[in-house]
Amino acid sequence: MADLEDDLLAEEHTGEPEEVTEDAEAAARDPEVDEVKSKIAQIEEETEKLKALQEKQKELDGAHAAHAGPEAREEADNRSIHVGNVDYATKPEDLQTHFAACGTVLRVTILCDKVSGQPKGFAYIEFQDPDSVGLAVTTLDGSTLHNRPLKVSAKRTNVPGFMRGRGRGGRRPFRGGFRGARRPSRPYARNRTFFAPY
Repeated sequence: MADLEDDLLAEEHTGEPEEVTEDAEAAARDPEVDEVKSKIAQIEEETEKLKALQEKQKELDGAHAAHAGPEAREEADNRSIHVGNVDYATKPEDLQTHFAACGTVLRVTILCDKVSGQPKGFAYIEFQDPDSVGLAVTTLDGSTLHNRPLKVSAKRTNVPGFMRGRGRGGRRPFRGGFRGARRPSRPYARNRTFFAPY
């Protein structure tokens, strides 16, 4: 019995790998394991596709640069047009196909009301090059889309404080001088027609 114990201890200390049985090989070929491996491969492929799409989107955002600075906004405004009298049922794809003859359309923006979500009836279209703006204004101003004549004009750059003026409200500063004595108002004496004697 001591010999058997010594043999078992010797095998444990040598660290030789145990023989793989047929049951272990069958477990490795299990269809569930293969199915999980295929799902992992699909997830990795989708992850690579998403990374590629995100890189493309970053490139497009860099091209638009509408949120960068005032120079970039002004440059984007020079490539944009304002389209008025747009039908409420018009989709951005409709406007893109209508103005595709003038040049490559980068962005179509149809403004909507904040509260109701209904379109306001006008849109902005940004082209890739500034020459398309003049072409669109000359050729497509007055053209019809969804049985409505469109009003096409070049987009102007918004200047803060432009056309505001001084306004009519507000308190004027005191300019000096005598303005006369002011009497305190007496609400009880409004309807009197005569003055009381001293």
